[in-house]
Amino acid sequence: MAETEQFEVGLVLSGGGSRGVAHIGVVRALLEHGIVPDCVAGASAGAIVGALYAAGFGPAVMLEFFAKKNPFHLSKVAIAKPGIIDTSKVVADFEEYFPENSFEALKKKLRVVATDLTDGIAVTFDSGPLIPAVLASSSFPLLFTPMTIDGRLFADGGIVSNFPSELIVGRCRVLIGVHLGPIRRLEPAEVRNSLAVLKRALEVGIFHVSFAKFEACDVVVRPKNLFRYSIFGTKHLLDIEAAGYAAAREQMPAIREAVTRARRCG
Repeated sequence: MAETEQFEVGLVLSGGGSRGVAHIGVVRALLEHGIVPDCVAGASAGAIVGALYAAGFGPAVMLEFFAKKNPFHLSKVAIAKPGIIDTSKVVADFEEYFPENSFEALKKKLRVVATDLTDGIAVTFDSGPLIPAVLASSSFPLLFTPMTIDGRLFADGGIVSNFPSELIVGRCRVLIGVHLGPIRRLEPAEVRNSLAVLKRALEVGIFHVSFAKFEACDVVVRPKNLFRYSIFGTKHLLDIEAAGYAAAREQMPAIREAVTRARRCG
């Protein structure tokens, strides 16, 4: 993405596993109100939805992708590899939707973040092969095997930047964020073993890093009650999409105001 390139509406899509389907509901609400993001930044599930949107697919097809090809479904088991799902076995599913496998072939600008496990840094992808970059961004540790790109191992972008507003901040006149990592109060009994403590610690840490970036956005859409749904569950996709849609509709006055103000000043 050229440093001087400017866009009217940017969209930041956080990670969230299967909860990423809520992003589709947000996109549906935006399009219904004539708000068409022309630049997207995504991490993990947000990278997947962002790629589908940037390729020109509408909400119905995007939802179909998760219903038919859900990458979080435990059906492509890894053998003798560091993960439950073999990331390489998911490539064919993506090729059906991205046959050109190129950022340059997308209809909208897209930037995704992944974590370089070799050097321990965040890496931004916005050109060249698309599918490896999106899979790298969404390769959740333990669940997915790391993705190899140019001899380097990559894992989920959410490790380093689960709400990657920094990828496009300052390049969009209006920046809309969608965050899917709700923090709810837990009862002490819910943190009852070492795994629960680790999960909670990661959840809290990632949330606060993301929260600090909210101020970069004009509006942040935060779908409610997503904690009801498993991060890697493959059921309730329609309910999750509806939660995103409802949240975006609730924030629509603020979104429309931000877009109108930007257009008036422009």
